Amino acid sequence: MSRIDILSFGETMTMLVAEQTGDLATVRTYEKRIAGADSNVAIGLSRLGFNVAWLSRVGDDSMGRFVTDSLQGEGVDCRHVTVDASHPTGFQFKSLELEGADPVVEYFRRGSAASHLSVNDIVPELLKARHLHATGIPAALSGTCRELSHVLMTQMRDAGRSVSFDPNLRPSLWSNQTTMIREVNHLASLAHWVLPGLAEGELLTGYDTPGDIAKFYLDVGVEAVVIKLGAKGAYYRTHDNEAFVPGVPVANVIDTVGAGDGFAVGVISALLENLDFAQATARGNWIGSQAVQSRGDMEGLPTRAALQAAQTEATQGAAAPRRQTA
Repeated sequence: MSRIDILSFGETMTMLVAEQTGDLATVRTYEKRIAGADSNVAIGLSRLGFNVAWLSRVGDDSMGRFVTDSLQGEGVDCRHVTVDASHPTGFQFKSLELEGADPVVEYFRRGSAASHLSVNDIVPELLKARHLHATGIPAALSGTCRELSHVLMTQMRDAGRSVSFDPNLRPSLWSNQTTMIREVNHLASLAHWVLPGLAEGELLTGYDTPGDIAKFYLDVGVEAVVIKLGAKGAYYRTHDNEAFVPGVPVANVIDTVGAGDGFAVGVISALLENLDFAQATARGNWIGSQAVQSRGDMEGLPTRAALQAAQTEATQGAAAPRRQTA
């Protein structure tokens, strides 16, 4: 078996997406898909050609089989997904919205199989991965998931692996905001690259500018912070450099869910290919712009061929001579 490039972990749920607009209570037909921020990133990186391992648990039920089959169909290594006969696979309902409005999402995940992940699910092979991507979601699911997050991030960093972290705040899963802020910031301090949204950064740090938010994390040992600014683009800061990188204009926003996951795919993939932070942030902006143009959380994430085609087009456009006007 080839070496694992990237390890990701967390919960993938079955997602039932409404096929009509309106209150979910009135919708009669749904399309079955999968959802989960952590696995969205795993899928996106797999589509770019990375060998991605997924650590999770699913129930011994049809939804669990659907989740695992879907991830394997995307090329994600699911050998370390445990089938839990005692707990169900989580699921969610998602509304259909027009003109890019944020959809309504109802979760049914309390007590799910994935919430019973623990340090006992860690096997030595996983710790040989080149990179670990983590979010704040598993830590919000249960105490055992929180311990797993801490241990995985600590062991990978201590082993000299790179670690990325997206807060992905889910306030409804935490007992209170104070605990959420404390625990998420602790996890962030264990990462090399932290990828918050601006609103998340404001809540977590108490600062309201990208520069101050980034400095907060740099001061606790993080190597770089890349902050998502929505349609405006993103801002990155390291101990040596900082810059704003403009966003990619999108004429027709269809579904905003998953844009941040697409951004993470772009940044992580570029940095693992030894591109600089300006290039990585630009790739994150571009993949995020692709994600919002498709219905679904991860359907718009590009393949390597699509990424290369876009890079070629951008290079040729930049090299094309400009017409002189009198």
